[in-house]
Amino acid sequence: MTNKFTSLAFTAALALACAATGFSQAEKQPAKKQPAPPIPGAGTGGATPHYTHSDFIGPSRAEGSRVTITYGRPFAIHPRKGGEPRKIWGGLVAWDKPDRLGADEATTILTQHPLEIQGTTIPAGIHTLYIIPSENGVSKLAFSKKVGGWGVPVDTNNDVARFDLKKEALSSSVDQLTIVVKNTNGAAFGGTLEISWERTKFSLPFKVKK
Repeated sequence: MTNKFTSLAFTAALALACAATGFSQAEKQPAKKQPAPPIPGAGTGGATPHYTHSDFIGPSRAEGSRVTITYGRPFAIHPRKGGEPRKIWGGLVAWDKPDRLGADEATTILTQHPLEIQGTTIPAGIHTLYIIPSENGVSKLAFSKKVGGWGVPVDTNNDVARFDLKKEALSSSVDQLTIVVKNTNGAAFGGTLEISWERTKFSLPFKVKK
């Protein structure tokens, strides 16, 4: 009886020792690296801030029509390269080639009502925007019916229309790409879309059709 009790006690002690060893080894295992939380305001691409700008075009907020732009806002001065400045127009953004006009996901415009631009009507709803900047020729802004995709490669096969942009020099440099819509002629439901980056501004007047 004593031998049986001794054997059982030894077995229990051995089991406890093994369990303690396993627990100790588990404690020594490095914790799995957890993915970093997303940067506030960033798209799925990571570090580039993303922004949504909206304004009402019309005589008042109650009567107006909302136009909304959503886009990634890359920097002219690179935030991860010690403040190294980048050449934007003719550099990062090539002349006379389609560019996604932003970063990460394709830039989009959402309208409550159709827009009339240079004699062409853009239907209400959501469209992708991209730009074809030109150093000496006429720069263009394209509205595409293909939405929901990544910004590159630029899809040029689903254009609804392309419009001539007015290009002008800025007196001071704009570090981040900035796209805004402005209510410029409320009574006539007129507005302007402006694109500013580095020392260049592009603009496109439009009218809301209600």
